[in-house]
Amino acid sequence: MQPGPRNAITDVAGLRVGNAEDPVLKSGSTVLLGDAPFTASVHVMGGAPGTRETDLLAPDKSVAQVDALVLSGGSAFGLDAASGVMDGLRAMGRGFAIGPALVPLVPAAIIFDLINGGKKDWTDNPYRALGRVALDNAAPDFAIGTAGAGTGAVAGDFKGGLGTASCILPDGSTVGALVVANPIGHVAARDGRLWAAPFEMGGEFGGLSPTGLTGQATAHESRKVAAMMAASERANTTIAIVATDAGLTKAECQRMATAAHDGIGRAIVPAHSPMDGDLVFGIARGTSGGDHDLAAVCHAAALCLTRAIGRAVTSATPARGDLLPCWSG
Repeated sequence: MQPGPRNAITDVAGLRVGNAEDPVLKSGSTVLLGDAPFTASVHVMGGAPGTRETDLLAPDKSVAQVDALVLSGGSAFGLDAASGVMDGLRAMGRGFAIGPALVPLVPAAIIFDLINGGKKDWTDNPYRALGRVALDNAAPDFAIGTAGAGTGAVAGDFKGGLGTASCILPDGSTVGALVVANPIGHVAARDGRLWAAPFEMGGEFGGLSPTGLTGQATAHESRKVAAMMAASERANTTIAIVATDAGLTKAECQRMATAAHDGIGRAIVPAHSPMDGDLVFGIARGTSGGDHDLAAVCHAAALCLTRAIGRAVTSATPARGDLLPCWSG
């Protein structure tokens, strides 16, 4: 198992990612777009999720495929980024046709970044416009770290961000992950080494060696909580997408999304708290052909998500008004 050529979710054929951000707002949006509709499901493990159109992703619901997925900052306001993406897709002639009507299907999830130091006194919700720009920017190559929906993310004691990773399975299938890391939990041990370090591939986040210290998962004060003065119980969340070119069914996409939550648990301590809205979308393009090993795909999805979180944190860059430092100094 090795990373794909981009080490990104866009190593899964036919996928593109677009970012849009506002440095004054200290927030942004990210869209994942397929060159054709794709099979998708979702699994939520956090206690405070913010979502749009996720019910239709349950395996027993009639909608088989969707056109795009949106990850956004802005809490409930950020869900409107999906409206901008819908506008753009409809203009492209994309969507679910019902008679003369064309309805793009765009599920979305958000993080809370409303009290991260950015200017939030808008008159008109800015996220619809950010979603449209993110769609227009969709491409195989995209920025990570302080970009898109990760622009205002904060992760325990450090800046969070947008991350991605991929791997190629022995049977030739590709699996990738895209994440916005904004947890209340810690991404690093007390000595500063990332919990994700043992899962690093090819020096992708600094050539870190696994920490050999014990007792690192015990509770200690989060500087994020102190910085935000516990202003909201919904001030967190890690939201992600895991994707594969294996031909998974909708139910298998949900199983992949469920298994991928292990990747959050490996990289963030604690994870899936009542104050986080941790959520993973699972999608399949079904372009690799042949049989697939679902267990191997699920394992790879969790591994890629852990690595994507590590890359999100190590790729973050400083900006004016930051509440917390970058892990990289």
